[in-house]
Amino acid sequence: MKFVGAHVSIAGGVENAPENAHFIGATAFAMFTKNQRQWTAAPYGPGNIAAFKENCRKYGYTPAQILPHDGYLINLGQPDPVKRQAAQAAFMDEMERCRQLGLAKLNFHPGSHINKISEAECLSLIAESVRLAVDQVPEVMAVIENTAGQGSNLGYSFEQLGELIRLIDRPGKVGVCLDTCHTFAAGYDLRDEGFEMTMKHFAKYVGFEYLAGMHLNDAKAGCASHLDRHESLGKGTLGWPVFERIMADPRFDGIPLILETVDPDLWPDEIAHLKAAAK
Repeated sequence: MKFVGAHVSIAGGVENAPENAHFIGATAFAMFTKNQRQWTAAPYGPGNIAAFKENCRKYGYTPAQILPHDGYLINLGQPDPVKRQAAQAAFMDEMERCRQLGLAKLNFHPGSHINKISEAECLSLIAESVRLAVDQVPEVMAVIENTAGQGSNLGYSFEQLGELIRLIDRPGKVGVCLDTCHTFAAGYDLRDEGFEMTMKHFAKYVGFEYLAGMHLNDAKAGCASHLDRHESLGKGTLGWPVFERIMADPRFDGIPLILETVDPDLWPDEIAHLKAAAK
């Protein structure tokens, strides 16, 4: 079964996310656990937590259908130890927020070396940061999102994702989220015969057993552009056939398939199109 949705707003309270997802016909959703551009936020009140759980029950969302996303300020590979400690604390807070809401996963961007240390050193720091978090909040899986390789961001190759999993060394506590735009921008051509070649590469260096979610985004830029520029489905350089192929492929069953496309007004139509392709 395919779970399809979008990254919905938590404006007015995190408990509004399930209702916002239901409104657009989603069978999955993503959300931020707090304001994504601030380091700290007020803790959830008992009412927020109870209302979120009740709305999930009301609209039929289980933890398997929900993929929260951490804030944009967090860099778990930050070379500066003081700043990295702040990032680790913020990440652990978001893991704890997921636990409080009864959620089982937290999606995150791995981190950046900001041109101050080597890629290998940065991957080691990211792994250390993730170990600290999953050891403190073992109820929540840390889900690494692949990147486009823009700037000094790591996690753009399947080899790097596999190396992070190896370094973190917490079986069952770490997974991967594949973003189609990022994958394409990083140099993996998902079109035509390139789709299966990409999936074989993913299976070799990461493994489908680690696939915990996907972001379904078309791309404004070309393959290997390393530009993280999302586009509405069918309006970019990937095109609808890629997403229809994903929906027909049983390897992507049972995980949240999340739109982060640029026009929320199109989400109901995009979701309906994706659902139809799964039949």
